[in-house]
Amino acid sequence: MNGKLPNSVTPQPWRLEKRVLPQHTDHAGVMWHGAYVAWLEEARVEALASAGLDYSVMTGMGMEMPVVSLRLQYRRALRHGDCVTLESRCLPPSGVRWPWHCSLLVQRQLMAEAEVDLVFLREGRLLRREPPALAEVMQALRRGPQN
Repeated sequence: MNGKLPNSVTPQPWRLEKRVLPQHTDHAGVMWHGAYVAWLEEARVEALASAGLDYSVMTGMGMEMPVVSLRLQYRRALRHGDCVTLESRCLPPSGVRWPWHCSLLVQRQLMAEAEVDLVFLREGRLLRREPPALAEVMQALRRGPQN
């Protein structure tokens, strides 16, 4: 899935490389479902940092981006030792939601994909649009990595 996702606003995906380790798997060596969620979070936090904002700085500003919806579709099992590329893209905003799409690939083969909706909170209150203080970083996230 190297082409642009049809409804993505991110031309090139944010990429994170991971390896399935023993602690990610069940007794049969298949990746445990909870590990996917942790990797999805890591991919978003790393993309945010690459776009110019460390998540701890954002929380220091009193802002959070909690997950309000998560859909994960498994296509093929990830197994101990697999080298996985997570490709994340921004989708067009939907009301107050900031949607992300993530593909998990092994040697360019789609193993799983997820859609995650986030919202902006400032000191526990829902924001109707992205905060002006983060507008530049959010725009960089939309553009994707500049290689």
